[in-house]
Amino acid sequence: MVEEPNTWALVLAAGEGSRLRSLTTPPSGASVPKQFCSLYGGPALLHEALRRAQSLTVGARTCVVVAKQHRCWWEGALKSLPAENVIVQPANRGTGIGILLPLLHILSCDPEAKITLLPSDHHVRQEDVLSAALRAALEQLDWRSQETLLLGIQPDEPDPELGYIVPGASDGRGALTVVRFVEKPSQSAARELIDAGGLWNAFIVVSSGPALLELFRKRIPGVVTAMIAALERDRFARSPGPATIELYETLPVIDFSRDIVAGQEPHLRVLAVRPCGWSDLGTPKRVSEALRRSPRSEPTRWAVSGRGYLSLAEQAERLRGAQLIGRA
Repeated sequence: MVEEPNTWALVLAAGEGSRLRSLTTPPSGASVPKQFCSLYGGPALLHEALRRAQSLTVGARTCVVVAKQHRCWWEGALKSLPAENVIVQPANRGTGIGILLPLLHILSCDPEAKITLLPSDHHVRQEDVLSAALRAALEQLDWRSQETLLLGIQPDEPDPELGYIVPGASDGRGALTVVRFVEKPSQSAARELIDAGGLWNAFIVVSSGPALLELFRKRIPGVVTAMIAALERDRFARSPGPATIELYETLPVIDFSRDIVAGQEPHLRVLAVRPCGWSDLGTPKRVSEALRRSPRSEPTRWAVSGRGYLSLAEQAERLRGAQLIGRA
């Protein structure tokens, strides 16, 4: 990895993973958020995302947004990062707020930041394919300072549980225009989208910090102004500071895809990524499919605050034995 100035990675690790609770709840009872589980008992999905970030930039410019209530899982896992790069949300207010808070932190450190948003709860079988696409996207930011790039995965098959990006024509500079977004189409509609060139929306975004912030300003200017003011009041406080906690109590739930990105297609471009074994592991069925397609490595126990990472493979086998999920 060649270190590039102003290149930042933002790993999104504050989600609850509620759709996968049948797999992320061990017999002992307490559900483990998906990003703090592993596929086969080795590194957690969060660590896979951190390695993805490390292929783009250094630890000093890698930030992770986490939830206050998940401290027992992330505190040990993120010790290698500077403490100020672990951005703690006091509550869950949707993916939009979950991106805005660390985005403002990064811009306060580097107003010219180039930022890659990386979900922490996905699995990629061919990391080299995704890494090459991410590097290509970052290179394009040199002449796309006002545009935000999305990465769209070329689908292996129609999946009605995923979101799709409908691309338009080539913009003549290595990317495609964005026509619209389709969330969770029917099976037949998903097939039609794929036949027309539709791409899976991987929720991976590459953008200059100012261009990304402008998307928020156009949709929720009052929230942006309030968040900037709260962070200024909390400038010397430990995250999350009292002003940020107070603000979160008043914030609505804002979804990044629905409330921020949709409707701003003229400012967006999409890069098509060839199939790379990407999965959002969003349902037990997709976990089973990822396990079927991914070669099993020798299990290695990684400890976080004295805990071993919960293995989704072991959980899936346990539930299959109880006939709670079907065999892949």
